[in-house]
Amino acid sequence: MGVLPYDGEAFEGSVGVLRDITEQKEYEQRIEAENERLDEFAGIVSHDLRNPLGVVEARLQLAQEECESDHLQKANDALARSQALIEDLLTLAREGTKVTDLEPVELPAVAEGCWNSVATDQATLEVDQLPVITADRSQVKQLFENLYRNAVEHGGTDVTVSVGAMDDGFYVADTGPGIPESEWEAVFEAGYSTNQDGTGFGLRIVEEVADAHGWEVAVTESTQGGARFEITGAETVN
Repeated sequence: MGVLPYDGEAFEGSVGVLRDITEQKEYEQRIEAENERLDEFAGIVSHDLRNPLGVVEARLQLAQEECESDHLQKANDALARSQALIEDLLTLAREGTKVTDLEPVELPAVAEGCWNSVATDQATLEVDQLPVITADRSQVKQLFENLYRNAVEHGGTDVTVSVGAMDDGFYVADTGPGIPESEWEAVFEAGYSTNQDGTGFGLRIVEEVADAHGWEVAVTESTQGGARFEITGAETVN
Protein backbone atom coordinates (compact mmCIF):
# COMPACT_ATOMS: atom_id res chain seq x y z
CA MET A 1 0.00 0.00 0.00
CA GLY A 2 1.48 3.37 -1.00
CA VAL A 3 0.96 6.94 0.22
CA LEU A 4 0.07 9.50 -2.49
CA PRO A 5 -0.04 13.34 -2.16
CA TYR A 6 -3.29 15.08 -3.01
CA ASP A 7 -3.88 18.84 -2.60
CA GLY A 8 -1.04 19.08 -0.15
CA GLU A 9 -2.41 16.29 1.98
CA ALA A 10 -1.45 12.67 2.09
CA PHE A 11 -3.84 9.77 1.80
CA GLU A 12 -3.48 6.06 1.43
CA GLY A 13 -3.72 4.76 -2.11
CA SER A 14 -3.77 1.29 -3.57
CA VAL A 15 -0.47 1.21 -5.42
CA GLY A 16 0.39 -2.23 -4.05
CA VAL A 17 -2.93 -3.68 -5.13
CA LEU A 18 -2.65 -2.14 -8.59
CA ARG A 19 0.82 -3.56 -8.95
CA ASP A 20 -0.42 -7.03 -7.97
CA ILE A 21 -3.26 -6.79 -10.50
CA THR A 22 -0.84 -5.65 -13.22
CA GLU A 23 1.56 -8.50 -12.51
CA GLN A 24 -1.31 -11.01 -12.54
CA LYS A 25 -2.51 -9.62 -15.88
CA GLU A 26 0.98 -9.84 -17.36
CA TYR A 27 1.28 -13.42 -16.11
CA GLU A 28 -2.04 -14.37 -17.70
CA GLN A 29 -0.96 -12.78 -20.99
CA ARG A 30 2.30 -14.76 -20.93
CA ILE A 31 0.40 -17.98 -20.27
CA GLU A 32 -2.01 -17.21 -23.12
CA ALA A 33 0.88 -16.51 -25.50
CA GLU A 34 2.60 -19.73 -24.43
CA ASN A 35 -0.58 -21.72 -24.98
CA GLU A 36 -0.94 -20.24 -28.46
CA ARG A 37 2.63 -21.28 -29.30
CA LEU A 38 1.96 -24.78 -27.99
CA ASP A 39 -1.23 -25.03 -30.05
CA GLU A 40 0.72 -23.92 -33.12
CA PHE A 41 3.39 -26.51 -32.40
CA ALA A 42 0.76 -29.22 -31.93
CA GLY A 43 -0.86 -28.30 -35.22
CA ILE A 44 2.45 -28.49 -37.08
CA VAL A 45 3.30 -31.85 -35.53
CA SER A 46 -0.17 -33.23 -36.19
CA HIS A 47 -0.36 -32.14 -39.82
CA ASP A 48 3.18 -31.93 -41.17
CA LEU A 49 4.42 -35.16 -39.57
CA ARG A 50 1.33 -37.35 -39.51
CA ASN A 51 0.58 -36.92 -43.21
CA PRO A 52 3.89 -38.23 -44.56
CA LEU A 53 3.93 -40.99 -41.95
CA GLY A 54 0.49 -42.01 -43.15
CA VAL A 55 1.86 -42.31 -46.69
CA VAL A 56 4.76 -44.42 -45.42
CA GLU A 57 2.37 -46.69 -43.53
CA ALA A 58 0.25 -47.25 -46.65
CA ARG A 59 3.32 -47.99 -48.76
CA LEU A 60 4.61 -50.46 -46.16
CA GLN A 61 1.31 -52.32 -46.15
CA LEU A 62 1.45 -52.65 -49.92
CA ALA A 63 5.06 -53.82 -49.77
CA GLN A 64 4.25 -56.43 -47.11
CA GLU A 65 1.45 -57.77 -49.30
CA GLU A 66 3.90 -58.27 -52.16
CA CYS A 67 6.76 -59.82 -50.23
CA GLU A 68 7.93 -60.89 -46.78
CA SER A 69 11.01 -59.33 -45.28
CA ASP A 70 12.38 -58.71 -41.80
CA HIS A 71 13.44 -55.29 -43.03
CA LEU A 72 9.82 -54.34 -43.74
CA GLN A 73 8.71 -55.51 -40.31
CA LYS A 74 11.47 -53.51 -38.61
CA ALA A 75 10.47 -50.48 -40.66
CA ASN A 76 6.86 -50.98 -39.57
CA ASP A 77 7.92 -51.22 -35.91
CA ALA A 78 9.92 -48.00 -36.26
CA LEU A 79 6.92 -46.31 -37.84
CA ALA A 80 4.66 -47.41 -34.99
CA ARG A 81 7.13 -46.02 -32.47
CA SER A 82 7.29 -42.73 -34.37
CA GLN A 83 3.52 -42.43 -34.29
CA ALA A 84 3.48 -43.20 -30.56
CA LEU A 85 6.11 -40.52 -30.02
CA ILE A 86 4.01 -37.98 -31.92
CA GLU A 87 0.97 -38.83 -29.79
CA ASP A 88 2.98 -38.30 -26.60
CA LEU A 89 4.45 -35.01 -27.86
CA LEU A 90 0.99 -33.75 -28.76
CA THR A 91 -0.31 -34.73 -25.35
CA LEU A 92 2.62 -33.03 -23.65
CA ALA A 93 1.97 -29.84 -25.61
CA ARG A 94 -1.76 -29.81 -24.91
CA GLU A 95 -2.03 -31.23 -21.40
CA GLY A 96 1.04 -29.61 -19.89
CA THR A 97 -0.63 -26.22 -19.68
CA LYS A 98 -2.89 -24.33 -17.32
CA VAL A 99 -5.93 -26.25 -16.10
CA THR A 100 -9.20 -24.57 -17.08
CA ASP A 101 -12.03 -27.14 -16.89
CA LEU A 102 -12.21 -28.00 -13.21
CA GLU A 103 -15.06 -30.21 -12.00
CA PRO A 104 -15.76 -32.93 -9.42
CA VAL A 105 -14.10 -36.12 -10.67
CA GLU A 106 -15.02 -39.51 -9.19
CA LEU A 107 -11.69 -41.30 -9.14
CA PRO A 108 -13.07 -44.88 -8.89
CA ALA A 109 -15.02 -44.52 -12.14
CA VAL A 110 -12.10 -42.83 -13.91
CA ALA A 111 -9.56 -45.38 -12.66
CA GLU A 112 -11.64 -48.33 -13.85
CA GLY A 113 -12.67 -46.69 -17.11
CA CYS A 114 -9.08 -45.88 -18.06
CA TRP A 115 -8.06 -49.48 -17.43
CA ASN A 116 -10.49 -50.61 -20.12
CA SER A 117 -9.03 -48.18 -22.65
CA VAL A 118 -5.43 -49.41 -22.26
CA ALA A 119 -3.92 -52.62 -23.65
CA THR A 120 -3.31 -54.49 -20.39
CA ASP A 121 -3.06 -58.13 -21.60
CA GLN A 122 -3.39 -60.40 -18.54
CA ALA A 123 -2.69 -57.65 -16.02
CA THR A 124 -5.04 -57.14 -13.08
CA LEU A 125 -6.46 -53.95 -11.61
CA GLU A 126 -7.40 -53.54 -7.94
CA VAL A 127 -9.23 -50.34 -6.97
CA ASP A 128 -9.59 -49.42 -3.31
CA GLN A 129 -11.76 -46.65 -1.92
CA LEU A 130 -11.00 -43.39 -3.68
CA PRO A 131 -12.18 -39.82 -3.13
CA VAL A 132 -13.93 -37.37 -5.41
CA ILE A 133 -11.48 -34.63 -6.35
CA THR A 134 -11.63 -31.29 -8.12
CA ALA A 135 -9.73 -31.64 -11.38
CA ASP A 136 -9.74 -31.57 -15.16
CA ARG A 137 -11.31 -34.93 -16.07
CA SER A 138 -9.52 -35.38 -19.41
CA GLN A 139 -6.13 -34.71 -17.86
CA VAL A 140 -6.77 -37.08 -14.94
CA LYS A 141 -7.68 -39.79 -17.47
CA GLN A 142 -4.41 -39.14 -19.28
CA LEU A 143 -2.53 -39.47 -15.99
CA PHE A 144 -4.10 -42.84 -15.16
CA GLU A 145 -3.67 -44.23 -18.69
CA ASN A 146 0.02 -43.32 -18.74
CA LEU A 147 0.64 -44.87 -15.33
CA TYR A 148 -1.15 -48.05 -16.40
CA ARG A 149 0.88 -48.29 -19.61
CA ASN A 150 4.06 -47.75 -17.64
CA ALA A 151 3.14 -50.57 -15.24
CA VAL A 152 2.35 -53.03 -18.04
CA GLU A 153 5.39 -52.10 -20.15
CA HIS A 154 7.81 -52.59 -17.25
CA GLY A 155 5.95 -55.03 -15.02
CA GLY A 156 4.95 -57.65 -17.55
CA THR A 157 1.62 -58.93 -18.85
CA ASP A 158 0.62 -60.50 -15.50
CA VAL A 159 1.38 -57.47 -13.33
CA THR A 160 -1.15 -56.37 -10.73
CA VAL A 161 -1.88 -52.66 -10.49
CA SER A 162 -3.54 -51.19 -7.41
CA VAL A 163 -5.09 -47.76 -6.97
CA GLY A 164 -5.92 -46.33 -3.57
CA ALA A 165 -6.38 -43.21 -1.48
CA MET A 166 -3.88 -41.26 0.59
CA ASP A 167 -4.46 -38.51 3.16
CA ASP A 168 -4.27 -35.77 0.52
CA GLY A 169 -4.35 -37.62 -2.75
CA PHE A 170 -4.08 -41.08 -4.29
CA TYR A 171 -1.53 -43.61 -5.52
CA VAL A 172 -1.02 -46.08 -8.36
CA ALA A 173 1.21 -49.04 -7.46
CA ASP A 174 2.23 -52.26 -9.20
CA THR A 175 3.90 -55.61 -8.54
CA GLY A 176 6.58 -55.17 -11.20
CA PRO A 177 10.35 -55.05 -10.73
CA GLY A 178 10.22 -51.52 -9.33
CA ILE A 179 12.47 -48.54 -9.99
CA PRO A 180 15.90 -48.10 -8.36
CA GLU A 181 15.89 -45.29 -5.82
CA SER A 182 18.72 -43.60 -7.71
CA GLU A 183 16.34 -43.12 -10.66
CA TRP A 184 13.23 -41.92 -8.83
CA GLU A 185 13.70 -38.34 -10.02
CA ALA A 186 15.09 -39.18 -13.46
CA VAL A 187 11.99 -41.15 -14.52
CA PHE A 188 10.05 -37.90 -14.93
CA GLU A 189 12.58 -36.38 -17.32
CA ALA A 190 11.53 -36.06 -20.96
CA GLY A 191 12.98 -38.86 -23.06
CA TYR A 192 13.86 -41.13 -20.14
CA SER A 193 12.94 -44.77 -20.71
CA THR A 194 14.39 -48.18 -19.90
CA ASN A 195 12.14 -49.79 -22.50
CA GLN A 196 13.58 -49.68 -26.02
CA ASP A 197 10.05 -49.43 -27.43
CA GLY A 198 9.02 -46.62 -25.06
CA THR A 199 8.88 -42.97 -26.03
CA GLY A 200 10.22 -41.64 -22.75
CA PHE A 201 7.40 -39.11 -22.40
CA GLY A 202 4.75 -41.11 -20.53
CA LEU A 203 5.82 -40.22 -17.01
CA ARG A 204 6.80 -36.72 -18.07
CA ILE A 205 3.18 -36.19 -19.09
CA VAL A 206 2.07 -37.51 -15.68
CA GLU A 207 4.25 -34.88 -14.00
CA GLU A 208 2.96 -32.14 -16.32
CA VAL A 209 -0.65 -33.02 -15.47
CA ALA A 210 0.18 -32.95 -11.77
CA ASP A 211 2.00 -29.60 -12.07
CA ALA A 212 -0.91 -28.08 -13.99
CA HIS A 213 -3.21 -28.94 -11.07
CA GLY A 214 -0.77 -27.78 -8.42
CA TRP A 215 -0.20 -31.36 -7.23
CA GLU A 216 3.01 -33.18 -6.39
CA VAL A 217 3.92 -36.54 -7.92
CA ALA A 218 6.63 -38.81 -6.59
CA VAL A 219 7.71 -42.40 -7.07
CA THR A 220 8.66 -44.83 -4.34
CA GLU A 221 8.60 -48.58 -3.72
CA SER A 222 5.30 -50.45 -3.41
CA THR A 223 4.65 -52.93 -0.62
CA GLN A 224 5.33 -55.77 -3.09
CA GLY A 225 8.58 -54.35 -4.39
CA GLY A 226 7.18 -52.69 -7.49
CA ALA A 227 6.76 -49.02 -8.32
CA ARG A 228 4.35 -46.77 -6.46
CA PHE A 229 3.42 -43.35 -7.81
CA GLU A 230 1.96 -40.97 -5.24
CA ILE A 231 -0.06 -37.93 -6.29
CA THR A 232 -0.61 -35.50 -3.41
CA GLY A 233 -2.13 -32.06 -2.96
CA ALA A 234 -5.44 -32.89 -4.64
CA GLU A 235 -8.50 -31.03 -3.41
CA THR A 236 -11.23 -33.46 -2.34
CA VAL A 237 -14.96 -32.80 -2.63
CA ASN A 238 -16.86 -33.37 0.60
